[in-house]
Amino acid sequence: MDFLSKELLYQKSPQELTSLLYEAAITKLEKAIQDTREQNYIEANQSFQRVNDILHRLGAGLNYESGIIADQLDAVYNFMAQEIVMANLKKDTARAEEVLILLKEIADSWNQAAKASPAAKPRPAKANPYEQHVKVEDHDQSPNKMEAGK
Repeated sequence: MDFLSKELLYQKSPQELTSLLYEAAITKLEKAIQDTREQNYIEANQSFQRVNDILHRLGAGLNYESGIIADQLDAVYNFMAQEIVMANLKKDTARAEEVLILLKEIADSWNQAAKASPAAKPRPAKANPYEQHVKVEDHDQSPNKMEAGK
């Protein structure tokens, strides 16, 4: 996701952003597992922390008004975050791989659901405080006084 600028991120729909977060979490977790196996513990620690940050963001983005699925996803995200911490502390790649499998299954389900639902529109860009209070008139449709006086 390093190649995405802020402008491109604002053009993405919430569903697309969630897919990107899943993709980033999977990539970082794979890197953390690889670095742990190669005993690059500093890099592995950074990747594990990044995965937990992404899981926290996924949890923060849940819409609890959508039903019980949000509560269940919140519990799964918390479980995965706890397992990532333990995998990082104990240098346990098997525990991290179980989280990776779970994360891939959720991401696959999310992507299938996103494809089946109608295309979501990107979030509207927020206007700055100045733009929110400025009223712009459409000059093309106002009568020209010089032409109206003919």
